[in-house]
Amino acid sequence: MGSTFIVQGVTLEAEGIISVFTPLPREISHRWTPTQIGEHLLLKALTYIVAMRFYSASLTETVQSEVMRDNTEGIARVIGLGVPHSQRLLPFPSLIFSTVLHGVLHYVTSSIIQKFVLLIPKRKTYNSHLAESSSPVWSMLDAYFLKLIANFAASLCSDVLLFPLETVSHGLHVQGTHTVTDSTDLGYEVFPTNTQYEGMRDCINTIKQEEGVLGFYKGFGGFIIQ
Repeated sequence: MGSTFIVQGVTLEAEGIISVFTPLPREISHRWTPTQIGEHLLLKALTYIVAMRFYSASLTETVQSEVMRDNTEGIARVIGLGVPHSQRLLPFPSLIFSTVLHGVLHYVTSSIIQKFVLLIPKRKTYNSHLAESSSPVWSMLDAYFLKLIANFAASLCSDVLLFPLETVSHGLHVQGTHTVTDSTDLGYEVFPTNTQYEGMRDCINTIKQEEGVLGFYKGFGGFIIQ
């Protein structure tokens, strides 16, 4: 949970700083143009690139000692200093495309779904007398509840639609790190991450050949519980 807060904080700060020092818009007005849309998505892409280092570390955090080691090696990995502890570690340029693609598509999909849900007319669930006596309060509750539903639906649908891409992105990030996977079937052993992906395309082809289509949905049960 702590790493999630760190990633969210870095993402928000990076987006704010980039929007201040560049003409890229952080918000889009109702009278938008294709240029504004492109610049806004470019801002999102740059933000994901800046936050990618922390995102990668958050996927591999296990215990505090591992966090310090992963962060130290990660910094050296970014600036190109030192010798990596594993030859299977993918360089950060190889991780940028999958990470940015997933982030931008998730943002676009969730924004579209959220706007669509907010356009659905609100249904009254109380009688007319109660509505007339407390309409301002109920109007605020309806509006707030509708926003909650829109945010929930947007997040859920985007996560489900982009789950295969997220699986690929995570696989590339954790390759060559100290990440282990708990065996939820047996409950008393762990599996190390021993993949040999060369990039996003190779990861997709390997998962499809070795595990089939269902291989892209590993961990989907945990997502449903979440």
